[in-house]
Amino acid sequence: MIQKQAGGILYYQFESLICQGLFHGIFSRKGGVSPPPWESLNLGGTVGDDLANVRENLARLLDVSGFTSQQLVQVRQIHSANVITADLPEDALREGDAIATDQPGLILLMRFADCVPILFLDPENKAIAIAHAGWKGTLKGVVSEVVRNLQTNFGTSPSQLRVGIGPSIGPDRYQVGRDVVNETKRVFPDEYHRVLREDSDGVKLDLWKANEIHLRKSGVAQIEIASICTGSDPALWYSHRIEKGRTGRFAAVIGWK
Repeated sequence: MIQKQAGGILYYQFESLICQGLFHGIFSRKGGVSPPPWESLNLGGTVGDDLANVRENLARLLDVSGFTSQQLVQVRQIHSANVITADLPEDALREGDAIATDQPGLILLMRFADCVPILFLDPENKAIAIAHAGWKGTLKGVVSEVVRNLQTNFGTSPSQLRVGIGPSIGPDRYQVGRDVVNETKRVFPDEYHRVLREDSDGVKLDLWKANEIHLRKSGVAQIEIASICTGSDPALWYSHRIEKGRTGRFAAVIGWK
């Protein structure tokens, strides 16, 4: 990933998704106005931070992105595999964990604090998408649902799709319980050994590899993985696990100008 800075805001871009007329970014927690423990670019409105701070942080992010709040598309994230197809900005948030569109002038935004931000670009048909994949969304195959949505609605060929798997809790820090282990083995009966690791601390889940496997099974070949662990650098990223739930949310965005 490429690190960028604007107005004190630090964000990252996937090299493979850089395209004329397209803005995308995974925004760190740097450059906002929120006080500890949400310091500082918190985009989460339900985590205890003052909503005035959240609104100011969003305004700063949009300014960097070159979009306005009237062009913003969001959903209420519920750890599902639901994909929302967006044609216009929505006043009332719909429930889902992925958004897809081919409409210029819209910016898609989702929030994270250890779950995986995943961005999609179909440069041929000008279609884009964003997904939120925690362990539930990952095992439900949210990324596979996104690929199907792009194929059905925009004529996307998976072989031409470019996908970026962003910063999230990494495989060295994501210890999971027996219920998650069992579900992982059910979803990946032949590959679970590639996504589960056992050491002296217990069993750990590799969300990056799990989503990569889903994508490759869906026919996606061009996948860029950030390999940045939010749990290893809570000064730069919000980490729900490391900060024991008392933290903010960082944002990922993508949109055609």
